[in-house]
Amino acid sequence: MYMNSGYLNNSHLDFKDKSKPLVVGSCGTYRLYKHPRLPTYRPRGRLDFQIIYVSAGIAHFHFDNAENDTAVTAGNMVLFRPKQFQKYEYYASDQTEVYWVHFTGGNVTNLLRSYGIKDDMRVFYTGTSLEYERIFKRMISELQQCREDYQEMLVLLLKHLFILIHRHITKNHVLKNEYLEQEIDMAAQFFNDNYNTEININEYARSRGMSVSWFIRNFKEYIGTTPMQYIVSMRITNAQALLETTTYSVTEIGRIVGYENPLYFSRIFHKYKGFSPSEYRRKVK
Repeated sequence: MYMNSGYLNNSHLDFKDKSKPLVVGSCGTYRLYKHPRLPTYRPRGRLDFQIIYVSAGIAHFHFDNAENDTAVTAGNMVLFRPKQFQKYEYYASDQTEVYWVHFTGGNVTNLLRSYGIKDDMRVFYTGTSLEYERIFKRMISELQQCREDYQEMLVLLLKHLFILIHRHITKNHVLKNEYLEQEIDMAAQFFNDNYNTEININEYARSRGMSVSWFIRNFKEYIGTTPMQYIVSMRITNAQALLETTTYSVTEIGRIVGYENPLYFSRIFHKYKGFSPSEYRRKVK
């Protein structure tokens, strides 16, 4: 079995603290290989909140009473609220890997609601993601090292986790599978890295083994805009920043963001911002 954890003030005791909106008390991970069983039994629950993320395998939870047995598979998170009955087990035969975090605060319930986690939600699917694991590992590290401002960093990391959860559980679009989601994320990252070069959407789609119409349709469904609109938006946003903060000429800025023709750049900028680049710069000054 592999385990790694960190505790606020090196205390393993659970606590509640309503003096601050949000406080992270502890965070950790378990991964079972040969150890046959890892049980947890808290009939009176804990004083704080707990989120358990099943990143691999299966975890067995007994909600409300010891007789119930709910198998929670990878890609799901489980939320325990203060004083809720807790009984669950991890088995090596299931190749279980989980991450957990305990937190408290005076505004936790409202905060959870604001991120789409309703009062009656106990198990919710969030998908498996290395980003979740990175956040949990960062929280463990912050609790262990206690560097300057680490408690504030813990709150930011936990809110980052809440944001990712919110984005997943409130999606209006329906992606067919995780492969598709990864492809769209990869495309968006490629466009971010290369927005100021000549990008051929058709060639990109074919290079990933996707039909052009299928790629454009799913990209728009997931991101909210077409691939080309996404690229143009990044170009205009960065051009706007350069106009505000540098003395580069309009022609130079157009080239920096990917437009060799200054007249075309001015026309596109005017379409998005309502001013030509020169007018926009004068307006800002």
